[in-house]
Amino acid sequence: MTDIPKGWIHREGMGLLTDLYELTMMAGYFKEGMGDRQACFEYFFRSLPPETGFAVTAGLDSFLDYLSNLRFTKEDIDHLRSVGLFEDSFLDFLRDFRPSCTVSAIPEGTLVFPNEPIVQVEGDLIEVQLLETALLNFLNYSTLIASKAARICQAANGDPVMEFGLRRAHGPDGGVSGSRAAYIGGCSATSNVLAGRLFDLPVSGTHAHSWVMSYDSELESFRTLAKQFPNNCIFLVDTYDTLVSGVPNAIQVFREMREEGLDFRPAIRLDSGDLSKLSKSAHRMLVEAGFKDPLIVASGDLDENLIADLKRQGAKINSWGVGTKLITAWDSPSFNGVYKLVAVQNGPDWEPRIKISSNIAKTTDPGRKRVIRYYNSSDEPIGDVLYDSGEEIPWRGSIIGRERTHLDLPAKIDGAARGERLLEEVFVDGVRTRSPKSARDLRQRVSDQIQSMPEEYKRLRNPEIYPVLLSRNLVKLKGSLLAAEIR
Repeated sequence: MTDIPKGWIHREGMGLLTDLYELTMMAGYFKEGMGDRQACFEYFFRSLPPETGFAVTAGLDSFLDYLSNLRFTKEDIDHLRSVGLFEDSFLDFLRDFRPSCTVSAIPEGTLVFPNEPIVQVEGDLIEVQLLETALLNFLNYSTLIASKAARICQAANGDPVMEFGLRRAHGPDGGVSGSRAAYIGGCSATSNVLAGRLFDLPVSGTHAHSWVMSYDSELESFRTLAKQFPNNCIFLVDTYDTLVSGVPNAIQVFREMREEGLDFRPAIRLDSGDLSKLSKSAHRMLVEAGFKDPLIVASGDLDENLIADLKRQGAKINSWGVGTKLITAWDSPSFNGVYKLVAVQNGPDWEPRIKISSNIAKTTDPGRKRVIRYYNSSDEPIGDVLYDSGEEIPWRGSIIGRERTHLDLPAKIDGAARGERLLEEVFVDGVRTRSPKSARDLRQRVSDQIQSMPEEYKRLRNPEIYPVLLSRNLVKLKGSLLAAEIR
C-alpha cells in the first residue's frame, strides 16, 4: 500500500519540488545546447551520525513514485513565468518534460556506509540535474529516521518499540514518511493512523492523561476503558501517583476483568518519573496480585541511550514508546547525503569528473562505479569496495584496495567467500523496473541484515568502522585527476 492519495501529497506533477538553482542551471544548459549531454550523478553520504556504525537506506520507493509521475503542470508553468527568469522556449520544454533517465540503487532497507553510491542516476544532463533536490529530500530524512529507529531497537534488545512521534514531527509530511521509515528500521507499530493506512503498518495506542482527568476518579476512568476496549487496555498509571493510586487502581480493574472471565494480558504504561524504580515496584505489585506476566510500557523522552541504561539497571520494562527523539533524530537531526556529478559522456566515452576540496574527505570519487559487498564464510559482511564500471571484479579471497583519503596506503579485505552487487536498475526510460516492497518486507530485510552484521559494528558506543575501499583502478583514476588539477 504505497500509493499516497492526491489529498496528501499530490504526485501528479511535483515539478516544482526543487530549488530554484536547479531550474536556472537547467535553463542555462537548455540555452547552450547542453541539455541532452549524458551525465552521471551519484547520491551518497559523507559521514554517519555520532556513535553510529551503519545507516539504513530508506525513501527510495517514495522517490521512484515521485519520479514516475514527474510533470510540470499548467499551473507550474504559469508560476515559473511569473518569476521572470525563464524564456518561453524553456518553459515550453518543461511543459512537455517526461523522465527518461536510468536509476540504479542499493535496495531500500539495506545497511549502507559513508561514501558509497546509494543511488546512481544517468541521463540527459538537464534531467538528472533537476532530480538533485527531490532525491535528497526523499532519501535523506527517511534514511536518517530508519537508521535512528534501528539503533533504538538494538538498545531495546528484542522488546517491541512503538513509534509515537507524530505530534512532534516536522509537519504532516515528516510525520507520515517518518512513521514509515521508523517501521522499516525496526519499530513494531506506530501511533500514526494515516501512516498505518497508507503503508499497512500496525497501529498502537490507548489513552492520554486527559482521559483519566476527565473522570471523577482514576478508578472510574480505568473501568470505563476496560469496558469499552477490553482487548486494547493499557492503563496510563502516572496521572496522579503511580504507586499509591495508579498501579493499585489498575490492579483492581484487572481483578474485575479476570472475574468476568476475560482473556487479557495486564498492561500499564509509565510516562514519567524514575522509570527503572517505578517499573520494578509496579512489576512486584502486579505479580504479588497474581498477574505473572504483566506488560509494562515506558514512554517519555526515550532514546537508545536511556533505554540501554534502563535495561542495564534491570528495569522491568518490556515495551517502549519512543516519540520526539526518534522522529526528529534528536541528537543528529539532519543526514549529510549529497548528489554529485561523477562523469559526463563525450562522444562514445565517459569522462570522469571530480570535485576537489581542501578538506580531503570532501574530494569526490570520480567515475561511474559499482559497489560490491563481500561476505566471509559465515555470510557476515566484511567490507565494501567501489569499482570503476569497466574493471574486472574479484569475488573471493583477499580483496586489495585503498582507503579513499589515503590513496598511497594499501588496504585489504581478507577472507572473502563471496561478493554481492549492491546497485541494481530500478527505473529505466520513465518506468519502474522492480515492484515496490511492502514496509513489512523491508522491515524484515533490515532485521536480517542487522542480524548478520558482526557485533563490533553494532555497538552503541564507539562502533568499529566498516571498511569501504576504492579499487586499484579507481585509485589510479582519482590520483591522475588530482595530479592534473595540481599541475
